[in-house]
Amino acid sequence: MATCKKKHIKAVSQKVKLFRANEPLLSVFMWGINHTVNELSHVNIPVMLMPDDFKAYTKTKVDNHCFNKENLPSHFKVKEYCPLVFRNLREKFGINDTEYMNSMTSAEPVYNDSPGRSGARFLISADKKYVIKTISREEVEMMHNIIKQYHQFTVEHHGKTLLPHYLGMYRITVDGAETYLIVMRSVLSTTLNIHKKFDLKGSTVDRRASDKEKAKELPTFKDNDFVDKNHKIYIGKEGKEELLAQLKIDVVFLSELKLMDYSLLVGIHDIEKAEQEYQEEMEVESNGVGDSGDQDDDSGSNTAFTPPDSPQPASATMSTFQQQLPVLPGQFDSETDIFAIKSSPEAPRKEIYFMALIDILTHWGAKKRAAQAAKTVKHGAGAEISTVKPEQYSRRFMEFIGKVIE
Repeated sequence: MATCKKKHIKAVSQKVKLFRANEPLLSVFMWGINHTVNELSHVNIPVMLMPDDFKAYTKTKVDNHCFNKENLPSHFKVKEYCPLVFRNLREKFGINDTEYMNSMTSAEPVYNDSPGRSGARFLISADKKYVIKTISREEVEMMHNIIKQYHQFTVEHHGKTLLPHYLGMYRITVDGAETYLIVMRSVLSTTLNIHKKFDLKGSTVDRRASDKEKAKELPTFKDNDFVDKNHKIYIGKEGKEELLAQLKIDVVFLSELKLMDYSLLVGIHDIEKAEQEYQEEMEVESNGVGDSGDQDDDSGSNTAFTPPDSPQPASATMSTFQQQLPVLPGQFDSETDIFAIKSSPEAPRKEIYFMALIDILTHWGAKKRAAQAAKTVKHGAGAEISTVKPEQYSRRFMEFIGKVIE
């Protein structure tokens, strides 16, 4: 009689992608980006977006009782707004969805600064390509109000714009607390060191960096600081004409939508200073100060990339990302550093400027009209306050930027 042999199959547990962060909100955000991008990959790209796509959203609720509980909260929800629209925008801006997902989830985004006056927090992806900003419910509504026109404008101009490159908008709910987040391409998305940073509105009232701001490692200076130091943006006649032409197109669009209070963010890479920093780094390397410990490393490299599933803290992964980036002075990739403009050969200093518009979601409504009245009483009718009608704001903004560019 034949005997029956039982086949023993060894169960292999499925490898789980970990989303470890220093706070639950960020763990869920990373999980959410991974989930929403993967879900979208199964959806056929429509030839044309429909009106309902601009009102659509996806919601995912997770009761995480046993699964992956050490990395994620027990209960959380992720809502993605207008998923097909933002996927289409990412495509128009030349951003691959897989790369976008990896930038957000391979290592924890880190807080870039202390909260601004509005209370908004800013995070930056580990590879510095994207900024994640916390926004208010009112800003979510404003984004919904303008997204159809914004999308049409982006399509018509083939993604060539200095407006913020909006790439995704989400609501994350952890322990009943809702946080709204919007993802944008970073204006300062570069491997180069930024030595100075300015936020320019064309206004002079209350437009000077505070002492608290100046104490930061990289302060954000304002209009009066820029003018006081006789700063200029030296990009030459042709560069000036091209930049102002693009800015005018973008600013007219904002004015038509009754949007104001936006700024031109200017990051400056000082090439001569960078060359000095580079020389100092090379001297440190050659003296062996940068070695980590006394152990020999046969691989020829002092650092190895930490895989996302490793239990290394996210901060360690972040530092690894930074160590792998090239820091050659004055060299940048025009395909990725799309906001970069090199100073003209005649410029008094060799610099690279990173410039684009930020903070465009303020609508000229009753609240802003009341603020204008209050500031006019305080500073006088002729004062250059920032709170003025969109048409006046755009005109003054363009005049100011025109004066500071040579």
